[in-house]
Order: sequence, then C-alpha cells, then structure tokens
Amino acid sequence: MGYAVILAWLIQAAVGATLLVSWARHARGRDAGLVLTHVTMMIGFLVPWTAFVATGVVAWAWAGFAILLVFIGFGDATMVRRARAVTGVSEPGARDYWRAVRVALKGRLGWRVTFHALFAPVVFFGSLAVCIIATVAA
Repeated sequence: MGYAVILAWLIQAAVGATLLVSWARHARGRDAGLVLTHVTMMIGFLVPWTAFVATGVVAWAWAGFAILLVFIGFGDATMVRRARAVTGVSEPGARDYWRAVRVALKGRLGWRVTFHALFAPVVFFGSLAVCIIATVAA
C-alpha cells in the first residue's frame, strides 16, 4: 500500500512540476514563499515515506503524513490567491477556499491546477489510510 501512495505522489508531482515551471516563467516571484515552501516540503514528504516503505517502521509513515498535514495548505493558499486574482473577489476564511475550488472546477485556473487540486486528496487520504492500517497491523 505504501507503494500506491508513492505512485499517486509521482503523478501529483509530475503535474506539480509543470505548474512550477509555469509559475517560474510567469509569476515574477509572486507568492514565492508559499510556492517554494510547498514544493520543498512535498518533495520532503518522500524521504520519510520511502523510509517507511523500505523498513516498515510505522513512525516513518506518520512523519511523512505530518509533513503533508502541515504543508499541503501552502498549495491551497496559492490556489486561493490565484483564484482571487482571476475573479477579483476575496472572501474571509473558508469561503475563500471553497470559492477557489469552484473557480478551479469551472476551469478558470487551467486543467493542471484543477487536476492538482482534485488529486491532492488521493495522496493525503491515501497516506492517512496507510498510516492507520499500518498502525493497527503493528
């Protein structure tokens, strides 16, 4: 099951890499802190997750999941900011996030952003499921 998460992560990372290249070409450094932190830590997720797959030590899986839990939101924040720029609308709190999701689903942020946003839960909840199953099995 740990390998399935790596496969999902690789798919997500491939699309993310194309987004990163587009951002580097066109964003002129806008939201660099969010983008680079998100990218760095999502790559960083692979280190403990690979250690888990190689050793079976559940603590490694939970360490990887903790990285996702803390830093996946940086990508969400980037999507929200982009949706604000596209629509010119900013709403407080979670309403801003859900509006950004609707904007992405309508295709206004491009197919890659939409895919990346919709596929992120596969990695996130897949990792969580593996962590829980591995913990119970141990």
